[in-house]
Amino acid sequence: MKRWFKWTAGSALLLTVIVAATAASGLYMAEQKRNRYIDIKPRPVAYTTEAQTIEHGRYLYASRGCTDCHGAQGTGREFVNDGKGTRIVGPNITPAGVVERYQPEDWNSVIRHGVKPNGCPVLVMPSEDYNRFTNDDLNALVSYVRQFNPQEGTQAVVELPRPAWVLYGLGAIPDAAARIDHQLAPSRPVPAGLTVANGQYVANMCIGCHGADLSGGKIPGGPPDWPAASDIRPGKDSAMARYASSASFVTMLRTGKRPDGTPIQVMPFESLGQLSDVDAQALYLFLTSPAGSTKAGGTGAGAGNGNVGRGAGDAHLVRVEQPQGPQDRPSNVPSVSSGLRMPG
Repeated sequence: MKRWFKWTAGSALLLTVIVAATAASGLYMAEQKRNRYIDIKPRPVAYTTEAQTIEHGRYLYASRGCTDCHGAQGTGREFVNDGKGTRIVGPNITPAGVVERYQPEDWNSVIRHGVKPNGCPVLVMPSEDYNRFTNDDLNALVSYVRQFNPQEGTQAVVELPRPAWVLYGLGAIPDAAARIDHQLAPSRPVPAGLTVANGQYVANMCIGCHGADLSGGKIPGGPPDWPAASDIRPGKDSAMARYASSASFVTMLRTGKRPDGTPIQVMPFESLGQLSDVDAQALYLFLTSPAGSTKAGGTGAGAGNGNVGRGAGDAHLVRVEQPQGPQDRPSNVPSVSSGLRMPG
């Protein structure tokens, strides 16, 4: 009995030492990863003040998750605070904020690659969702953001429990910059419309939570009480099976509720509710098309402000008819950042 007690006590002590050493190593490596230099050569973003391009950028900002972290006016906002050690605040991106000295290539570096102007990885920014933006869409989005009036706002805050930093340091929670193929060329534009190709392009905004193959699973870095992201690939086991028509799917995007009336948690409905009918229905086509690729990262260009999509150049416009239907988009639907990564 005495020998058993000594063996048990010794094993417990050894385990404690191993856990402590692993935690210390993880924290050290997390600090190293946060400050690592990532060598990329981003293309400069083309600024414009052309009205139609700015309006297209407004649509992208409202519908692709930007408002969830940075607010409608770009002044920043707190978007995660679970009261258990996780608090995330998006920074002010008006000209008075963190982007004050951004050069044209810095916008590309941060948005597409998840890399700060100093070469270090951006924390929480879900750049894997935006890496496949067409050049025209990225130009439009940045041109719209640069139109914000300078205002006081929030600074970036990333407060995570120590275990989360340990997992980040050990590689269990890779950041966005580590997930991105920085040599991959931007998506090639296709006409906006009710097509699988356009839906595939819109589905890029789903990558952060549902994964590159859209198979779902536990959201990396999310608080422990967050539910797993659903599998939204075509098939009998897909969450898409509960949407018998594009109308029911679009209603979910607008209301944040499943067809049976139950609310969906951890979805960026503040942004999803702003998708045009064209983009929302094209997304449904892609997610339910067995003949199409089940991966996001398509080559299409998203619809513009409901009815305009951009092609390879600013002069190429494609107009599609907007389907008729209710446009109710509640402003009080709970939301979190699209494709939230902690850190990432």
